[in-house]
Amino acid sequence: MNNLNFALVTGGSGGIGSAICKQLAKDGFKVLVHYHSNSEKAEQIVIDIKEAGGYAELIKFDVSNQEEVKSALEQWKAQHDDNEYISLLVNNAGISKDALMVWMESADWKSVIDTNLNSFFYVTGALLKDMIIKKWGRIINVVSLSGVKGLPGQTNYSAAKAGVIGATKALAQEVAKKKVTVNAVAPGYIKTEMIKNLDESQLKALIPANRFGKPEEVASVVAFLASEGSSYITGEVININGGLHT
Repeated sequence: MNNLNFALVTGGSGGIGSAICKQLAKDGFKVLVHYHSNSEKAEQIVIDIKEAGGYAELIKFDVSNQEEVKSALEQWKAQHDDNEYISLLVNNAGISKDALMVWMESADWKSVIDTNLNSFFYVTGALLKDMIIKKWGRIINVVSLSGVKGLPGQTNYSAAKAGVIGATKALAQEVAKKKVTVNAVAPGYIKTEMIKNLDESQLKALIPANRFGKPEEVASVVAFLASEGSSYITGEVININGGLHT
């Protein structure tokens, strides 16, 4: 990795996303903090990174809108030197709209698939060619325990994340010869806004580690997968769930 390398973290204003942004900046990446609506949180993350001595800039687009993704990334490229490229992509943006399938609305199925699965194709597709040409890249997909084992009330979310897992394994085989690795991390119960309404005291009894995870613990695994030291690891899904599911 050199100082021309940029890292794009989609959903960078979220709990896990912000921890990943800060860790990658600490490791020397120039971080693009992506957001769609939470500009205040994203701006604060950029400030935090700069105050810590790192480099960060904002980028905004809707990951579920292919044209918007393409336009934003083309605009970013136009504003940067030809030698600069996004060598690390962390596909982290996602939403959940939980319901038993018998009650699930079509709109809730579609929006979750668009944001969690189709976005993988839109964003990765826009950046993959540069990684292949430069012969170095890291693609890290944040999936979920839900995509690995399935969770009731999350058929839409489980389907989307399982789809990304399959795509991870397939793409890894397509680009390995070009020194581009493709891996996924699958967090379990991590202390973020997404699970704030869950009863930790009850659920932690199901977890061998007897606690919820921290966003920083996910970020540290992502940071390793982004490093040169992980260059022989590709097509893998690393569970980060305290032993809840293996």
